[in-house]
Amino acid sequence: MNRSLSLQTLHGPLHGQLELPDHPRGLILLARAHHAAVDTIIAANLAARGYAILAMELLSTQETHFADATQNVPRLAQRMLDILDLIRHDGDMQELPLGIFATGDSTPAAIRAAAQRDTQVRALACHGGLIDRAGLQALDLLIAPLLMLFDADDEFGPQAFRRAAAHLHGVHETRRLDIAEDPILRVAAWFSLHLRT
Repeated sequence: MNRSLSLQTLHGPLHGQLELPDHPRGLILLARAHHAAVDTIIAANLAARGYAILAMELLSTQETHFADATQNVPRLAQRMLDILDLIRHDGDMQELPLGIFATGDSTPAAIRAAAQRDTQVRALACHGGLIDRAGLQALDLLIAPLLMLFDADDEFGPQAFRRAAAHLHGVHETRRLDIAEDPILRVAAWFSLHLRT
């Protein structure tokens, strides 16, 4: 079953799509500040593994016209919390073990949201992004198992992770991907391990 969803904000609606198989093994929230081809590929691969996928925008169409919109961590984190509330009150999604997959600019927002919804978010996988921008409080409070993946040519992400690592008290793992390595196998293995019902 596929459903379209929308979430109203002061700056316009956020649009999303839920892909729900007959007997999902869990729900993956794919929250993105902007479209990326790799997100679509990972969503398709996770769906093929039996997960329900909620792909949701964090910015309205109006906001995407501002160059710095993806850098506003507090706004993106609040949007993610609003989406988590939507999940919690939706009959198709509320009972499914929940993981978040985030990329780039949405990574620190995902960590903030997961830290505040520690009984709802079971696992977190992030591909790139500056994790330290989540803030020390969120890093200290995060209990959801965290996988951080970095591309081979990513200079800044691993540095940010090293700064943040001392404040991570839960299960966490970081990997630098080989050149042209598909992150899907590591992401799928992480969710398979931590999203068991």
